[in-house]
Amino acid sequence: MTIKTETKTEKYTLLTEQIAALIEGETDQVAVMANVCAAIHEAMGFWWTGFYRVKDGELVLGPFQGPVACMHIGFGKGVCGTAWKERRTIVVPDVEQFPGHIACSSLSRSEIVVPIFSKEGEVVGVLDIDSKDLATFDAIDSQYLEAICAHLG
Repeated sequence: MTIKTETKTEKYTLLTEQIAALIEGETDQVAVMANVCAAIHEAMGFWWTGFYRVKDGELVLGPFQGPVACMHIGFGKGVCGTAWKERRTIVVPDVEQFPGHIACSSLSRSEIVVPIFSKEGEVVGVLDIDSKDLATFDAIDSQYLEAICAHLG
C-alpha cells in the first residue's frame, strides 16, 4: 500500500481554494480572520497561527489558534511590528537571531509574518505564524500566505 504525502505546494493550493470559498461574501473581518486562521492552522499543522490588527497605533491580538499570546505589539517592535513598519513579509528561520524578537513563548523557534493591506494600501494587520522547529518557513509559505492575505484587506 502506497500512502501519498502532499507537498507543501499541494497543501497550500487546496488551502487557498478552501479559504476563497469559506470567506466569499462575508463582510465581518473578525469572522473572516477567525476562519482563515483556523483553516491555515488545521491544514498546515503550525504551532501558532493568528492575526494582529492595527488599532490606535499598535498591533492588537486578533483571532488565533494555539497557546496564549502577546496582546499588544508596538510599531517596529518584534517581527510583527517590523513587518508592519517595513510593509513586507518577514521570514525568520531562527527567532533567537532576530534582534528585538518578542518571545511570547520560549517554544517558538521560527516565524513568518505577512502584512495585510487595505484597498488604500495601508497596513491594517498582520498574519503571524510560529513553529516549534527551526527554518520552517520559506518562499513557498511567503507566496501562498501573501496571496491569502491579499483577500483580507
